[in-house]
Amino acid sequence: MALKQLQLLVRGRVQGVYFRASTQREARRLGLSGWVRNRPDGTIEILAEGEEVAIRELYGWAQKGPSAARVDRVDARWRSFTGDFPDFRISG
Repeated sequence: MALKQLQLLVRGRVQGVYFRASTQREARRLGLSGWVRNRPDGTIEILAEGEEVAIRELYGWAQKGPSAARVDRVDARWRSFTGDFPDFRISG
């Protein structure tokens, strides 16, 4: 099984709608590590590591997000697995 890292930038109405907490819950359910944070420009940034299948599932989830969110676009960048994260945290 392939270990991967994925950076996501989620645009839309994504701050103030429990997006970070929902992302953390989903990532932990999938056994992923990394972090999620609000950015000053109103987007959400997610950095997730783990099994490629689980990361793809998180990517699919992020396209909708929690029920109160309105996701307009998700930009993705695949990267090499680093193993730097012990769990999945809300940052910032």
